[in-house]
Amino acid sequence: MNDYSAARQTMVESQIRPNQVTDARLLRALLSIPREAFVPADFRSLAYAEDEIMLQPGIGGREARCLMAPMPLARLIQLAEIESGDLVLDIGCATGYSTALMARMAESVVGLESDKDLADLASQTLVDLEIDNAAVVSGPLAEGYPAEGPFDVIVLNGSVPEVPSTRIAATAQGGRAAGHRDHRRRARASRSVPQQQRSHQSAGCL
Repeated sequence: MNDYSAARQTMVESQIRPNQVTDARLLRALLSIPREAFVPADFRSLAYAEDEIMLQPGIGGREARCLMAPMPLARLIQLAEIESGDLVLDIGCATGYSTALMARMAESVVGLESDKDLADLASQTLVDLEIDNAAVVSGPLAEGYPAEGPFDVIVLNGSVPEVPSTRIAATAQGGRAAGHRDHRRRARASRSVPQQQRSHQSAGCL
């Protein structure tokens, strides 16, 4: 039997803390949320490895979906500066691990996933873990989820050329949008602030 609790501790101490992740609430979430619960059974031995995990290959017309590697995910969430009273939209949440982490930090989180099977799996996992301030819905990622907006924070899983302005517009006044900007094939965590406060902040290459 795998000792996932020890692997979780090792992940935080060897991958997360040495890479400028200092938010105490995020570190507590990483230590308490079982990442293995969000990974297919055949790959659970890799749940705390440093690499992303393929959840669904891009075949048969379906979009490839991955679980982001722990370190870049942690840096992305930290960059979003989530506060305890925030309403967060997690775009591209896959099996819901990122949603679960942010639910430990925010008032409530909505995870948006394009693949219905993954969205259903994420919803069930959140229920199993008794995380009651988060929900996962299925829909096109490019459209966001305006039905529950405006959001204080929008987090985009995966790399994009720029944080799209249509998603920034779905944030509340003073809200933030954070994603991985793919600049010349080098992923860089970036935060955007809407309207007059709009700017880009870089956390360095990931």
